[in-house]
Amino acid sequence: MTLVEPSPGVSYVMPVLNEEPYLRAAVQSVLAQEYQGSKEIVLAVGPSTDGTEELVAQLCAEDSRIKAVPNPQGRTPIGLNLAIRASSHEVVIRVDAHSELEPDYTSRGVQTLLRTGAHDVGGLMDARGRSPFQRAVAAAYHSPLGLGGAAYHSSAPEGPAESAYLGIFQRSVFDEVGYFDETLWRGQDWEMCLRIRQAGLTVWFDPELRTGYFPRESFRKLSAQSYASGVWRGELAKRYSEGKSMRHQLPPLMVAGTTLGLAALLIDALLGKSIPTVPRRLMKLAKLAPVAYVGLLAVAIAKTNEGPARERLLLLGVLPSIHFPWAFGFVKGRVRGANGTLDKGRVR
Repeated sequence: MTLVEPSPGVSYVMPVLNEEPYLRAAVQSVLAQEYQGSKEIVLAVGPSTDGTEELVAQLCAEDSRIKAVPNPQGRTPIGLNLAIRASSHEVVIRVDAHSELEPDYTSRGVQTLLRTGAHDVGGLMDARGRSPFQRAVAAAYHSPLGLGGAAYHSSAPEGPAESAYLGIFQRSVFDEVGYFDETLWRGQDWEMCLRIRQAGLTVWFDPELRTGYFPRESFRKLSAQSYASGVWRGELAKRYSEGKSMRHQLPPLMVAGTTLGLAALLIDALLGKSIPTVPRRLMKLAKLAPVAYVGLLAVAIAKTNEGPARERLLLLGVLPSIHFPWAFGFVKGRVRGANGTLDKGRVR
């Protein structure tokens, strides 16, 4: 089924778990959408420990367009499926509790669905920060040396895409290709886009669509998120031939090279000239890897224009907190699978 109405009804679906500091602003950004069609918000609420469930009850009492469904397991794909099944409108828009939609997000997204005939549309993830640390993470996300790769990080030209950030869906797509894979606790959006494309349907990237996203608030939470993301990306590469990409191999190679280089520096300091000639020459080459990595960090800082210098210097810690946990996680997921790995930055 193809959309024909100029302003079809829209259902916003949002999995929620321990999001009390961000949830009200996320919901308000939805309610403030400049869109003429009917709107409803369905919150799939996991077992939270920070007052999120009480806040959800308040929001539902304040506005009849908001309703909640329980998500006892707290997993994102399960919550998405529960919320979609509890929703009613022709267009389904996934929203993250850490996100804030631009006022024209819905109208632009629905127009793009109608204009292109796509079944899933996504735009740019516009990382932002409330604190110096968050702003440094946002700068890392905007840098090619941070996340990189996907169109929604890099402002690629408009057109068909491999995947979409969050997603604006024609409801009919769930009848055609099924719901989110509940065995994928992360990366379920990429797998959904794969099935959409395999069905001969279109995933579309529109760079004019922007969603504000607030990253994790500490090194611990950022590292935990990066590790979990790497593990589940490794799981996708293990399951699907389409999930393999050279850009996913680069972080593990970087970590391996940097680790070997640091080991070479330590061995050279301890043993010095007693090391035989050939191993010593190999060690000299290995020692270039950590130097090159530090050089990349310096380039990233030099090319970042966001925030004062002291915030940009946080990239010296932020980028390794993304790269190294992600790389170790990817290798683990690629070799052994995800095995239910959690993002411990969200679960308390």
